[in-house]
Amino acid sequence: MTDTTAQMKSEATEMHGQSPGMVLRSLVIGLTAFLTVVDLFATQAILPSLTRHYNVTPAAMGIAVNASTIGMAVAGLVVGFLSPHIDRRLGILVSLVVLAVPTALLAIAPDLTTFTVLRIAQGLCMASAFALTLAYLGEQCSSMDAGGAFAAYITGNVASNLIGRLVSAAVVDTLGLASNFYFFALLNLAGAVLVYFTIHRAKPMHAMHAARSPFAATIEHWSDPALRSAFAIGFCILFAFIGTFTFVNFVLVREPLSLGRMDLGLVYFVFAPSVVTTLFAGKAAARFGARPAIWGALAVSAVGLPLMLSSHLPEVLTGMVLVGVGTFFAQACATGFVGLAARDNRGIASGTYLACYFLGGLVGSAVLGQLFDRFGWSACVAGVGASLAVAALLTTRLTLKPQSAGSPA
Repeated sequence: MTDTTAQMKSEATEMHGQSPGMVLRSLVIGLTAFLTVVDLFATQAILPSLTRHYNVTPAAMGIAVNASTIGMAVAGLVVGFLSPHIDRRLGILVSLVVLAVPTALLAIAPDLTTFTVLRIAQGLCMASAFALTLAYLGEQCSSMDAGGAFAAYITGNVASNLIGRLVSAAVVDTLGLASNFYFFALLNLAGAVLVYFTIHRAKPMHAMHAARSPFAATIEHWSDPALRSAFAIGFCILFAFIGTFTFVNFVLVREPLSLGRMDLGLVYFVFAPSVVTTLFAGKAAARFGARPAIWGALAVSAVGLPLMLSSHLPEVLTGMVLVGVGTFFAQACATGFVGLAARDNRGIASGTYLACYFLGGLVGSAVLGQLFDRFGWSACVAGVGASLAVAALLTTRLTLKPQSAGSPA
C-alpha cells in the first residue's frame, strides 16, 4: 500500500527490501492490520471483568467474546466468493466505518445474548476488511515480495493483540467497561481514515481475468491438497491460540498467581517478541520453505505449553511468549503460502483460509472452554497440544505446484 498502485507494484518488484519506500509500505500495512482487528482480542484482557458484569461462567463468557469468529468465518467465505466483483478500497473502507457501530453498542449491551450478537457483527466487518486487504496484497505484490507483505500484515495483527489488550485493561481500570468500547470504536474510524488516504483504487487483477465462476474457483481450491491442508492448518492455529489466550486469563487471576486487572493487561507484553519475530516469517519461508518454517514455529509453541502449567508466574509468562511467537509465525507462513499457492482467484482463496482460521477459533473457544470448566487448565492445555500436533501433520502436504511459463505469480 503506497500512495498509488503503480508505486506499490514498482516497489514490490525491487530486490532491495530495506528501501525507505518498502519500510514505509510495511508500516502502513501493519498499522492497517492493527486497526482492522484490534477489537478481536482486546476484549480478552477484560474477560474476568465481563464475567462478573454479566454474572456468567468463564466458558459462557469465552464463547460470547469469541463469537466474533462466527462473523469472521461467514464474512471470509462470502467476501471471498464475491471478491472478483468487490472494489478493494471501497470494501475495506466501508467495513471499517460500519465496524465502529457494533463496537460502540457493546458499551450498552444489556445482556449476554445482545453482547454475543454484537460481537458476531464485529466479526463480519473485521473479516471483510481483513480478507479484502489480503486479496489486495496478493494481487498487487510480486511473488518475491508477497511473503514480506503478508508478514507485515500479520505483524500488525500481533501488535493489536499486545497493544489492544494493554489499552483495554487500562481503559477499563481507569474509566470503566463502557468507555473501553467507545474508545475502540474511535480506533475503527481511525482505520477507515488511514485506508482512505493510503489505499488507492485498484482492480482485483487476477480475479478480473478469471474464466471460472467463483463457485468453480472455490471447488478448485478445495481440490488442491496443499491449499486444503493450509486451510486446515489455519483452523488448528487459531484453535490453539484461542484456547491458550482466552482461558489463561482465568488462571492468572486465580490463586496462586492472583493478578489484578491492570497486572493482567501488562502480562500481554508477552506478545512483544512476536511483533519482531513475525516480521521474519516471509524471509524464513522463502529461504527454508513453508514446511520447515511452520514446523519450527509449531515446535516453539509446543515447548511453551508445559511451562504454562507451572504455579510460578515467570514460567507461565515464558510459556505464553513461546506459544505467541510460534502461532503467529506459523500463521504468517501459512497465509503467505495460500497467497502463492492460489494462482488465480486469490480473493476466494484468502477468504476461504480466513473462514477456516476463524472457524477454528470458534470451535476452540467452545471445545476448550468445556475442557476448562469440567476438567481444568491441564486438560485445556492438552487440547491445545493436540491441535498443534494435527497442524504439524498437515504441514507435510504443503507443496507448491510447478509454475507454468506464463503464470502471473
